[in-house]
Amino acid sequence: MCKPDSHTHLYKWVALLEPGKDLRTPKMRVKNKGQWEYHTYRYANAVALVEGEGALKVNWCEVSVTSKGKQIHHNAFITDFTITDENVAGIVAAGRARWKIENENNNTLKTKGYHLEHNFGHGKKHLSSLLATLNILAFLFHSFLTFCDDAYRLIRDTLPTRKIFFEHIRALTHYMRFASWEALMEFMMRGLEIGPYEVK
Repeated sequence: MCKPDSHTHLYKWVALLEPGKDLRTPKMRVKNKGQWEYHTYRYANAVALVEGEGALKVNWCEVSVTSKGKQIHHNAFITDFTITDENVAGIVAAGRARWKIENENNNTLKTKGYHLEHNFGHGKKHLSSLLATLNILAFLFHSFLTFCDDAYRLIRDTLPTRKIFFEHIRALTHYMRFASWEALMEFMMRGLEIGPYEVK
């Protein structure tokens, strides 16, 4: 994402560009979920990211989506791909998808039991970077388990939230020692009366 308040020089540069020549504005009519939307794109290539000689040049694009006369979405992105009338819609779609994935993952890490703050910083001797890395590895491991561990998936589907699942694990391992991950999963399935250990 490329917002005006965080990239002031870039937007000053864009404002000085000549429309039609240096600043292109293709428009499209798109049907989305049975409703017609109007997508207006603006883009420019080789725009200075910051002020100063030798500043990095980037390719900038934005989209404004309107439906029934009201703007329903607006966003802007920068890329190193050369933008054209033919590929601007695809670049914006990729940017929107990437933003959605990053935002959802960050939200999970911040609010679903991982306790990862958005600005973790680096700390002294990179301790915070290490803790952030361990958090992300834990999230990766749990995502992997969702696809390959039937017991884990069954327990996660039974408990209402990821946070409650972590609380159960924390409480159990605080008072008991399990020989393996499988033993812990079996114990939890018995207690929850689910799966092959369901009490008949």
